[in-house]
Amino acid sequence: MNLPEGERLEFVVTDEGTGTRLDVFLSRQDDLLTRSQIKRIIEEGFVWLNGKSTKPGTRLKGGDIVVVVTVEPKECSVVPEDILLTVVHEDDSILLVDKPAGMVVHPAVGNYSGTLVNALLFHCAGLSGIGGVKRPGIVHRLDKYTSGIMVVAKSDRAHVGLSSQFKEHKVKKVYRALVHGDVKGDKGIIELPIGRHVKDRKKMSTMSRRGKLALTRWKVTERFGAATLLEVRIETGRTHQIRVHLNTEGYPVVGDDIYGGSKKRVNSIKDNLSREILKKMKRQALHAASIGLYHPVTGSYMEFFSPLPVDMADLCKELERLKKSPLS
Repeated sequence: MNLPEGERLEFVVTDEGTGTRLDVFLSRQDDLLTRSQIKRIIEEGFVWLNGKSTKPGTRLKGGDIVVVVTVEPKECSVVPEDILLTVVHEDDSILLVDKPAGMVVHPAVGNYSGTLVNALLFHCAGLSGIGGVKRPGIVHRLDKYTSGIMVVAKSDRAHVGLSSQFKEHKVKKVYRALVHGDVKGDKGIIELPIGRHVKDRKKMSTMSRRGKLALTRWKVTERFGAATLLEVRIETGRTHQIRVHLNTEGYPVVGDDIYGGSKKRVNSIKDNLSREILKKMKRQALHAASIGLYHPVTGSYMEFFSPLPVDMADLCKELERLKKSPLS
């Protein structure tokens, strides 16, 4: 029996790994699947130990060679859905949309409908053949609860051109983030690597064993005392980059309970009025405010903007009124 075809990842077990279970060892490697999937791929023969198939509970020793074949997941059928889209710009090659908070970008386990891709397939005829079945036209993404502007490719040429710009960091992305606390200084740069969290595979961390370079620039736009509104520019596009970096600096995004424990942070605020205002934010207060790129066909530089969404704008207005109140 031969090892299945696919991209191969090879790991050499160090002396420190002696005695560790195979499935536990693989769960600690940043380039692999989530821990819940590791047992299955071992049992299905996609993992070999020293040239032979093995079992999840096999104990390793120093010098062992573990080879993993990563196989693309089976493509699922995505159904077009008549979902309202806020279109900022559209031509024959690209589409700019203002994604609302709460909308998932592309289908995944637990979210096979109601996604941006479902809406795009309904809106754009012929999009299904561009960039793959599960992610047609998608060249970047925003987290489910992050709102703001996104660009979508409507042709193969546009997809290649946009993907290249993102890879070469030529796309300029500006975000607005409402963070806890009164940020020290007016601007700053955070340059810390980001990779998978060592213990929690669903999270990212600056302490990862295989972190990749990540650079975030921020500057203060408004101060409210209990919170600060920042303009954030990222020069790399790591998963959860802004949320991870700002939390590492001690200023987690308001409403973000994954990074920084926002609920606990809110409850610790001594000022009752500030505390009650910030409790109103039911998602991470992060918004993709603008994007600048070169049109993948004409080559002309273009910028597109998205205003601060109602929930964040209202929260900032309440905090501003409280700051100006004679009782504050």
